[in-house]
Amino acid sequence: MFTLKWTTEAATQYRELKRRAETSLKPGKAPTEKLFKQVHKDSKAEGLFKQVHKTLKYLGENPKHPSLQTHEYHSLEHPFDKKQKVFEAYAQNKTPGAYRIFWCYGPGKKEITLLAITPHP
Repeated sequence: MFTLKWTTEAATQYRELKRRAETSLKPGKAPTEKLFKQVHKDSKAEGLFKQVHKTLKYLGENPKHPSLQTHEYHSLEHPFDKKQKVFEAYAQNKTPGAYRIFWCYGPGKKEITLLAITPHP
């Protein structure tokens, strides 16, 4: 098991995904076409948050879990040791703008630092 550490950027991105998921449906509104479209959009936000949350769970348990499809990512520099690698894990796959989680080992033993949670460019 690994302890997940958060950069400010990753924590902010996670909180925003969670906020969007939590505001999925305001109670007391009449079901209109506009509301239906909003609920559909927000249900996507809830699904995305669940996928990201599940990915983080797997990452903490086993960063080499097959569903993460973890691989080295060359466009980011390791924040603690320039000689070490940064990795990318899939939160989604085969989806336009699929979300990815960028992370690295460290700074301590059995620690993983989350660098960013973003849609694939």
